[in-house]
Amino acid sequence: MDETNPDGPARAPLRVAEVRAALLHPAGPLRRCEVLPAAGSTSTELLARVAADPAWADGGLLVAEHQQAGRGRADHAWTTPPGAALTLSLAVRPGVPRDRWGWLPLLTGLAVARAVRATTGLVAGVKWPNDVLLPAADGVDLPGWGTHRKAVGVLAEVAPAGDAVVLGIGINVDQVPEELPVPSATSLRVAGAPGVDRTALLLAVVGEVVAVLERWQDRGGDVAAAGLDADVAAACLTLGRTVRATLPDGSELRGTAERIDRDGALVVRDLGGTERVLLAGDVRHVRPVGELGSQS
Repeated sequence: MDETNPDGPARAPLRVAEVRAALLHPAGPLRRCEVLPAAGSTSTELLARVAADPAWADGGLLVAEHQQAGRGRADHAWTTPPGAALTLSLAVRPGVPRDRWGWLPLLTGLAVARAVRATTGLVAGVKWPNDVLLPAADGVDLPGWGTHRKAVGVLAEVAPAGDAVVLGIGINVDQVPEELPVPSATSLRVAGAPGVDRTALLLAVVGEVVAVLERWQDRGGDVAAAGLDADVAAACLTLGRTVRATLPDGSELRGTAERIDRDGALVVRDLGGTERVLLAGDVRHVRPVGELGSQS
């Protein structure tokens, strides 16, 4: 038994040889791959490697069995129990106009949602701009989150050289409720998929991310031409909802999330009927209100 998970089996480590064999063969999607026993942040580590050796920017993957200082948007920090989560960062060169890079967190979220469903059968949804949510196991409506909970965080960071992006992905896999940091969080186990094979999930995630980004890149970053705008819209739990956006100055914008613009921005029609365009960097939070959460 694992002391951090007394109600379940011991948490198996990732099968590193299998991961490397699947991803690093001559026709494989990656050029570099390393699994660390522990890391403060896989993205911090990978950004440093890209700066030191640009070869890491062309499909470099860093995975940590235990992430001790993960980073999210707005400098949120988080940790994971050893072997309970899947924490990874992938370096890519987008190769498309920079004004379309705003789609990277959404496209990565779409890919992860697909991988989760393929691996577990759970139906995941994307929350603009960078979270993946699962239905709450208890069905309780939580203010600001409704009947969904966060299982996955995605963070896209531009590498120092400027032509590469590091995609950080953290998936709560095996945590029991007592190991989750906040009421709005969930894990695949809590959502109804215990005993997930993290190695299989890792391979599925990398495969889906690579496939989605290649489809996007083949169309020069034009999500409409690639058909990915419709895919994201269908998976996005934010669209069509009444939302409250918290802006950097502390003010709030309330309105209906109508669509995602060509550059990945969220278009919200405010209570006065005016369309407001929100870039991911211009908001602290976007939360549902009304039927999906609290009015407060």
